[in-house]
Amino acid sequence: MNGMKQDIARIQELVGKAFSATGSLAALTDSTSPGRLQKALEETSGAFERSMLELRRLCEKHSPGAGGYGKRPILPRMETSGFVEQFGYGWLHIQLNTLLPHCRYQPSEWLSDTICRLLDDYEAGGSRLPFFQKAMLVIDEHCGMDGRHIFDQDNKGWKAVSNAIKGRLVPDDDQFTLAVALISEKSELNVCHITLLDLSDTADFFATRSGDYAVPGFYEGGWEH
Repeated sequence: MNGMKQDIARIQELVGKAFSATGSLAALTDSTSPGRLQKALEETSGAFERSMLELRRLCEKHSPGAGGYGKRPILPRMETSGFVEQFGYGWLHIQLNTLLPHCRYQPSEWLSDTICRLLDDYEAGGSRLPFFQKAMLVIDEHCGMDGRHIFDQDNKGWKAVSNAIKGRLVPDDDQFTLAVALISEKSELNVCHITLLDLSDTADFFATRSGDYAVPGFYEGGWEH
C-alpha cells in the first residue's frame, strides 16, 4: 500500500504543477505577441499531457484482478481514441478520432503514447503488425474549417507519429528510411487517417486515393469503416 500511496502522491504533484502552469495564461490573454501565447499554451498542454501519461501508468500498475501493470481490465472495447487495421497490399491504417495537435514549440507526448497503445491493442487482439525496411507515411487529415485553427503543416504535431512507429514499424525515421506526406481534405468529420506502406507502393496508394482503382475498405479521399 505504501507504494500505491507514493504513486498517488506523485500524481497529485504532477496535477498540481500542471494546474500551476495555467497561471501564466491569464497574463498573456492581452499579449501582443502571438508567439509567447502559443508557447505558453503548448507548455500548459504538455504539463497536463505528462500528468495524464503518468496517470495511465498508475492505473495499469494498480488495477486489480485482470489488470496489473502492462495489462488491461476486461472491458468492452471503446474506440474513443481511434483504431488500427490493415487492408490491400498489407498497408497499415491508423485512424485517430481527432486532429493533429498544434505543436510549434514541442512534440505531443499524448499523441505518441496514444498511437503506441492503439498498436498494442491491435497486437493484443491477435493481429500482426507489419515491418517496413523503407516506408511511406501518409498523414491525411479530414476536417472542416470550423474544426481546425492551424493550417500550416510545419506547426502540426505530425512528428509524434513518426516517433511512435520508429523501431517498431520501421527501422528509423530518417529521410532515407521514412518518406512523409502530409495531406488534407475538407470533411464534416474531424479525423486523422495515418497510413504506413512500403515505399514501393507509393504510386499505388495515391492512385487509389484519387479513385483510379479500388482497394477493399478504401474509397476516394478516405476510408470506410
